[in-house]
Amino acid sequence: MAFDKAKQFLESKGYGDRIRVFDVSSATVLLAAEALGTAPEHIAKSMTFMVNGNPVMIICAGDTKVDNRKFKEFFGTKATMLTFDEVHELIGHDVGGVCPFGINDGVKVYTDISLKRFEKVYPACGSSNSAVELTPDELFALSGADEYIDVCKIKEE
Repeated sequence: MAFDKAKQFLESKGYGDRIRVFDVSSATVLLAAEALGTAPEHIAKSMTFMVNGNPVMIICAGDTKVDNRKFKEFFGTKATMLTFDEVHELIGHDVGGVCPFGINDGVKVYTDISLKRFEKVYPACGSSNSAVELTPDELFALSGADEYIDVCKIKEE
């Protein structure tokens, strides 16, 4: 059902032809990169947190993780990720297919500047075997984000 919501949203905005559905799982950054034949950093992962009692989604590059210091400076609170059940209930998608398309009302979405390094990025499309090809600015606009933020850092190997 989440895939259908995300697909309908993207189709209504003229991006339905960019959706890809796979015969294999794309539920993690590495699986999505493998399914797409791209580098993991080009996967736009959606991380979800509780901030002052409200769900927040941060879309960032696949090679990053949240920088706790930057997160606290921006949001004024410690980074507390949503649980598996909270993601389903509060966001409207299941873990492995979380994306900013067709989500529940009231979810504040932010896009991290880590995505601006790339011409194309690939967020999920509401299921654990889908993705959509977008530019970072298309993703920013479609997600309804208010601003690019800087709360992530590249993971050290």
